[in-house]
Amino acid sequence: MSEQEFNCLPTALGCMPHTDVIEAYSTIMRYLPEIPAWPQLPNRTFTENMYVQFSEGFPGAVVIEDKAYIEPPSNFTALLNQIQDDAKQEVFGKYSMSEDYAEGLHFFLSNASGLEWVKGQVTGPISWGLTIKDNNGKAIIYNQVLAPVIAKFLRLKAAWQDNVLNEAALHPIIFIDEPRLTSLDSTIIPPEIVTSLLEEVLQGIKGIKGIYCCGDANWPLLLATSIDILSFDTYNNASSLEAYPSEVVSFLKRGGVIGWGIVPHEEDKLAEESVASLRDRLSEAMLPFTRDGINFRQVVAQSLLTPSSGLAGMSTEAASEALHILAELSASMREKYVE
Repeated sequence: MSEQEFNCLPTALGCMPHTDVIEAYSTIMRYLPEIPAWPQLPNRTFTENMYVQFSEGFPGAVVIEDKAYIEPPSNFTALLNQIQDDAKQEVFGKYSMSEDYAEGLHFFLSNASGLEWVKGQVTGPISWGLTIKDNNGKAIIYNQVLAPVIAKFLRLKAAWQDNVLNEAALHPIIFIDEPRLTSLDSTIIPPEIVTSLLEEVLQGIKGIKGIYCCGDANWPLLLATSIDILSFDTYNNASSLEAYPSEVVSFLKRGGVIGWGIVPHEEDKLAEESVASLRDRLSEAMLPFTRDGINFRQVVAQSLLTPSSGLAGMSTEAASEALHILAELSASMREKYVE
C-alpha cells in the first residue's frame, strides 16, 4: 500500500474525444501537468476502443471494422500456455501496445519526461472478458480455460505499460478500468473469482495501483484488494460508497487514496455546475468518512480528483472545459485545506 498523499491533485481517466493526438496531449498537459494521463483516442480509430486496445497480441484476436472477437487458431492451447509461462517468469516485453492501438501512449512517451507522476490505464479482466467474445458470440470470461489466461495476459500488458511509463515519470500510476463491475451478478461470477482475476492483473503493476469503476460496485471487495487507489464516479454515485463507511475508513487508515470522480462527463450536467457547486458536492461526499480518527483534512490529503468518467462522449471543447474546471476545483481545495 502506497503512503502517498496526493492532496486533491487532478488527473484524468484517459479516454479523450479528440482525433488529433497533439491536441489531446496538449489539453491534458495544460490542465493536468502534475499527474498527466496518456490519452486513449477511441474516436480516432476503433482499435483505440478501451476493449479492443488491449486485445492486441491475444491469441486469435480478430479486429474487423467495428468488431473484435477471438477466433482460436490451430495452436491455440500452446499460445495460451505461453502466456501463462510468460506471466510466471514476468516476461512482458512482447506484450507491448503498438502505435496503431495506442497512438496517444506513444506520443506521450515521445514528448513527456522528467515527471514525478504519470497515469496510465489498462482495461480490467472482468470488463474485457465480458465484452470480448468467442467466434460463437459468447463472452470469453465464461470459458473456464480462458478466464485465468485473460487475467495473466492483462497482467503482462500492465507490466509492460508500467515499465515504459517509468521512463517518463518517477512514479507511474496504473488504473485497472472496470466499468462492467457495476452491479455484477455474483451468481454469475462469484466474488472470489472477481478478486482472483483482479489480483492477478494487479501483480503486474510495480508502481501505484488503482481500480476505477463508474457505477455501484461491490466496494468492500474492491477495498480489500491490494490497490492503493479506489476511483469512482462520485458525481452520480456518491451514496453507493457512503454505504460502507467502516470499510472506507479502514482503507484510508492503511494509506489508501480515494479518486473522487466529481466533474461530470455529461455536457448538460457540466453546464449546470461551477467550481463552487462541485466543491460543495465533493465536501458532502467526503464527510461520511470523517470518523474513527480520520479528519476532513486527512481525507483531502488522501484524495485525487478526476472527471466522473472518460470524456470521449463530449465535444473537444466541453472536454477541455471539464478539465479546466477540474484543475480549478483542485486548486480551490488545496488552497483551503492543504498547508
